This record gives sequence, C-alpha cells and structure tokens, in this order.
Amino acid sequence: MCGIIGYIGHRNVEEVLLKGLQTLEYRGYDSAGVVLLDSNGTAQVQKCVGKVQNLIVQCKKAPVNDALCGMGHTRWATHGGVTNLNAHPHQSGKVTLIHNGIIENYQELANEYHLADQVISETDTEVVAALLNRFYEGDPVKTIRTVASKLKGTYAFGIIFSDIKDKLFAIRHVSPIIAGVGKDKKEAFLSSDVTALSEYVADYFVIPEDVVTILEAGKITLLDACDQEVFVNHLTIDWETGAIGKNGYEFYMEKEIMEQPQVIVNTVMPRCKDGLPDLSVDHIPDDIWTKYEKITIIACGTAMHAGLVAKNLMQSLLRLPVTVEIASEYIYSDPVIDDTTLVIAISQSGETIDTLEAVRYARKHGADNLSIVNVKGSTIARESQFVLYTNAGPEIAVASTKAYITQLVSLYILICQMAYMRGIFLKEKAMQFMSSLLALPGQIEQVLADRASVHALTKDMIGAKDLFMIGRGLDYTALLEGSLKLKEISYIHSEAYASGELKHGTIALITPETPVITLITQKKLASKELSNAIEVKARGAKVVMLTTKAIPLEDPSQWEHIYYLPALPSEFMIFPAVVALQLIAFYVSKEKGLDVDKPRNLAKVVTVE
Repeated sequence: MCGIIGYIGHRNVEEVLLKGLQTLEYRGYDSAGVVLLDSNGTAQVQKCVGKVQNLIVQCKKAPVNDALCGMGHTRWATHGGVTNLNAHPHQSGKVTLIHNGIIENYQELANEYHLADQVISETDTEVVAALLNRFYEGDPVKTIRTVASKLKGTYAFGIIFSDIKDKLFAIRHVSPIIAGVGKDKKEAFLSSDVTALSEYVADYFVIPEDVVTILEAGKITLLDACDQEVFVNHLTIDWETGAIGKNGYEFYMEKEIMEQPQVIVNTVMPRCKDGLPDLSVDHIPDDIWTKYEKITIIACGTAMHAGLVAKNLMQSLLRLPVTVEIASEYIYSDPVIDDTTLVIAISQSGETIDTLEAVRYARKHGADNLSIVNVKGSTIARESQFVLYTNAGPEIAVASTKAYITQLVSLYILICQMAYMRGIFLKEKAMQFMSSLLALPGQIEQVLADRASVHALTKDMIGAKDLFMIGRGLDYTALLEGSLKLKEISYIHSEAYASGELKHGTIALITPETPVITLITQKKLASKELSNAIEVKARGAKVVMLTTKAIPLEDPSQWEHIYYLPALPSEFMIFPAVVALQLIAFYVSKEKGLDVDKPRNLAKVVTVE
C-alpha cells in the first residue's frame, strides 16, 4: 500500500519523483503528490486525487526547475476520504511529511498538544507533521526521535525541513522503506520499493527500524538512539532494469503470465543437484525436514491458496497433520503451537503485515519458522529463521501470477525434500518428482502457445454477473485461485466450490445465465467431478470444462466448451490448470475494457492491518 520516493542529487528532481511514482503505481493508491524544496528554501507541494498522470499534468503548469531535493507519495486512503486535502505530502510550518502506515494515537496527540487549529485534513499524518513542527528548534534528528517516541502504530516517514536544503530525513517502524546511493555516488534515493530505484542504484539497503536516516547527495547516514552511526548490509539488485518494463505487452499481467516458464526454471534449477532436491543454496539445515510433528502454513489471499495445495500434498504424501491459517486471523485465534511445529509463512512481498505479525507470534510461542518470499531483505525474510526466495523477479500487476506459481514450485521442492529425508521417497522417486518439476516449463509453454483457444472460452463470461467454479481435491484448490483472479480484475462475482458441496445449498444459485467452470484433472476423482458437472448442466448452466485427454468423457459433444490441458501426473496438473485460469481472468478483464494491472480498491503490498 502507498508508495514513497525521495531524491537528492544532480538530476531534475521533479522528473525523478514523477517517474518513480509511475513505477510505484501498481502498489495501489487513490491520490498522489510531490514536494520540491527549491533554492530559496521553499517547499512547494503539488497533490491531487486520481492517477499519477493527473499529478504530472498539474506539475507541468507550475514546474520547479531549481529544486534541490524532494519527495513523492501515492496514498491509499486509511484516515480520511479520498480528497486533495487528505493527499500527501502534508505541511506544517517548516516540516513537510509523507507517510506509509497508521498512527493509532493521533487523536490523543492532537488533543494533548492542542494541534486541532493547525490541522486542516482528516489524516493521522498531518498530526505528526504538526507535532514535528511543534518540537522543531533547529535539530532535526532530535526532533524526529522525540516525536517517534510518542507514536503508537506503524510508519515509514520521509521528512523535509525547509531550512535544511541539502538533506532528506527518514525513519520507520514496522512499515518498510529502503534507501540507496546512486551509481555515480553523487545522489541518494529513498523508496518504499526497489522497483523505483533499479534504474539509478546498483545496491540498496532496508532502513533498520527506529533509526534516523539522513540522505545527502552521494551519502546516507544512519544514527541510532545514542547518535552512533549504524552500518547495514547492502543488497544487490539481481535483475535487469528491463525486468520492470512490459516488454511489448499491453499489460504487465500478460507479460508476467508469459514469464512463468522461465521463473519456474529460476526457482527449481538452483535447488536441484544430481537430480535430487538440494536446499543448501538457502542455507537450510537438513534436520529441519525430519524433526517436526506438524506443520502450520500462514498466508493471505493468493499465497494462502498456494498453502492449501501444499496441505493437500503434505498430508497425502508425508502423512503429517497440516493446518493452513489465514494470517489476519491467526494471532487472534489462540493457535496451538509448540516446538514440534514448523510454521511456514508465504508472502510475495515479504512485507504483508498480517503475515509478519503471525510469524512474530509463532516464534514468540516456541515454533520454528521457514518463510517463502520473493523480495530479498524484506521484513519477513529478515525476521525468519530460514528463508526460501522464490526468484520470480519483480511482479508489477496487482493480481499475482508468476509469484504464485513460484510459491507453488517452492512448496513442491520442500515436499520432495521432506519426503526424501524421511524415507518416504526413495532416491528414484525423488528424482522422478524433481524431473516432473523441471518438465513443467515446457508443459506450461503449451498452454501459453494455445492462449487463443483459452481466450475463446470466455465469450459467455464477459457479460456475466455471477460465475461459479467447481472441482474436487487439488482441482478445488486451483479453482480457489482462479476465482480470486477473476474477481480481482473483472469484478464478476465468482466463487469456487468443492463440487460435492453443490447439493448442500449452492446449486440453488445456478441459472442459465450463470457460467460454470469445472476443472477435472484428478483421475481418482474424475467420475465424481463429472457427475457434479452434469448436475449444473441439468439446471441450465453453460459449462466450460478444463480437463485432459487422459480423463474419459462419455459424450464430449454435450459440453459447450472443452479445453484440454497437457496430461501430467495428477499432483502436477495444478500448474497448467492455474495458468489457463489466469488467462481466462486476463481475457475477461481485457474484453470488458478494464485496467487489468490496477484493479479498483486493491493494493499490491498490504502493510496495514
């Protein structure tokens, strides 16, 4: 949620900030703004509701060509509605502030320090700006520390003091923010996301919590509570700048769907040695695979759906009890965990606040933890005992595709390793399992090459108000993700159901105007799934069937649409199935003329509870 960009250096400051905000648009926002500190010490603010493009048009009318430094922000409304007044940056006296996070005690602070007459917006952020200005007497570091000590909540602040022309300041608590010096060592950058910095910096670092950060042209200084300089580990940007472009595609989502074969290779190959799973690249000790009696998987949304797939396989292959917990509910549900539990957290960004808090809770209560994340140096990665990076590269579209597929692949590698180390898989079986993973890119390529046929399946879906997806076992878990994708980007009310549950109430909703997607790839469940598909067809539904030619159909002509997926072992069918479902969601959204990459009300990174 929200995007931050800060810059000090020799470039055109306004251009850097606006370009950075455009890069950060995918995070989700409803207003945008910039502040530019000019050579006269005037902090000039421009902000507006709507897209960054609106802000660009506004800035062109009153350009600031002599700016020395500045900050930009895209806001996702929490406190206060979507208005120009509530947009960031916020100013109070000599202080200009941008903020990601939520200040829980802002009303108390406003009352305690009599700030009501100084605050004109409805935001918690402006109260902090007024408080900074109240305590500011020329020492910015002391002022920031004083105010930070009074705050309850989460925050990543970028701060300008208008009487200090050559410095930007930052501090964070829980909410992530990163910084880096430019490649030419003559500029410095602040951002909520590495994607906005990749053009300018070779490496970066995550600002430690509660450390005051001072950015100057070519220099960044971090000071702890005792004014001692803090030194941090730098992270290298290990993907090319072009990776965040569209590479000729109309939408990021389409590009990212097409990248899935390659990111599977990137995830599997470093963890396969002599045909066997090998997690040594992740520095995960061998005993982690055999010492636990139960597993808890914690995640949200798409990542949680990946966890449900893992649960299905872990229980059937490993015979281990596995629970999948919605991260936002976990710490409030009095979970039963101890030192015999391995908690696996899954997060694309590594900053998902609900998942982060769940990891902290689990570790505090004695459980060991392994996290599967995509972003190196992210908060969840830093606070986990063991980390497996998914190597998906930057994912810009809000609806996750390639990050999900690499989460699945990572979980499959873990399952194979656990089965092998526990003696459930003999060497030959483990090698066969890994070989099936390595074959996936070619099989997914078949679906992608035939995407025009998948597109043709969507003609009855575009005008639908409701759509149902039905399946059993792993098919059901795939459909949960497919349904979420369709909801996210097409705004069609879509629900996935375990098809055996239809007769227990849901079938009452089936009408001739209700398309139904049925996924039938699990041979042991195929006859049951076909029976359920016949039930909805008998109620007039138009059925789109995704299956394989290995599944016998008595009369294929009775189905309006059939799409044949590549035939794989049952436990691997989820991969081509999910790719087909991603394509269906993409084409429905595109045909409806919607913004595929930036669906309404959604943010890519959820950093507030």
